[in-house]
Amino acid sequence: MRLGPRAIAALVLVSALGVVAFGWPLLAGAGSGLTAHAQDAPWLFAALLPLLVGVVVATISDGGVDAKAVAMLGVLAAVGAALRPLGAGTAGLEPMFFLMVLSGRVLGPGFGFVLGSVTMFASALLTGGVGPWMPFQMLAMGWFSMGAGLLPGPARLRGRAELLMLAGYGFAAAFAYGTIMNLYGWTIVPGLASGISFRPGDPLHENLVRFLAYCLTTSLGWDLGRAVLTAVLTLTIGATLLKALRRATRRAAFEAQATFEAPGNPSQG
Repeated sequence: MRLGPRAIAALVLVSALGVVAFGWPLLAGAGSGLTAHAQDAPWLFAALLPLLVGVVVATISDGGVDAKAVAMLGVLAAVGAALRPLGAGTAGLEPMFFLMVLSGRVLGPGFGFVLGSVTMFASALLTGGVGPWMPFQMLAMGWFSMGAGLLPGPARLRGRAELLMLAGYGFAAAFAYGTIMNLYGWTIVPGLASGISFRPGDPLHENLVRFLAYCLTTSLGWDLGRAVLTAVLTLTIGATLLKALRRATRRAAFEAQATFEAPGNPSQG
């Protein structure tokens, strides 16, 4: 599904909001009240929902999404939400990530971003994982799925080469997702060891070194499990799912233009 100018503008706006939400603690002063990061989650969530709706509305107005696409969004979000509990809590094994990669690949970055965010929202409701971290998870998963839609087009890569590309992306992006979510947690969790604690007001490079140490000591195993599972599922059953998704989009005939012909002369046989 193509992105029009309105959809691009909406995606840029919501992504800019996400970058600020994740990154501003690193630039806040030592005495700044801005470091009360967790307290801003309800406000971020309140801002995120209308922006997600804005992405959908902008895509519809640009001609990229119709009622059938919205229905597919609901189906894929429900499947993704159902997949998440299958591995949640076990070494980071979360099968929903590979579905987000393939869906973003087939249906494009705009659809992928909304799908990733909506899926994470639905899965949080399903698993009872609602909390101040949820809007940050929605943003991170939206970027994860959108990135798959920005990969080189299927006309350039097909078959095994495409699967290898998607598996490589899924492996790297799974680590990126974990790293971004660590950035949220690292700035609000008190009582960490001094060598990996976030220190408001310290030089950026010093905090980044501590952040790297934090990622290595707290979440490397989880991120590795998520990355490996995403790559393995993509390589093993990715071809079948890609075919199914592409067949569904062809049958739905997204962006097909309806044409009407003038009725024939009734006097003619």
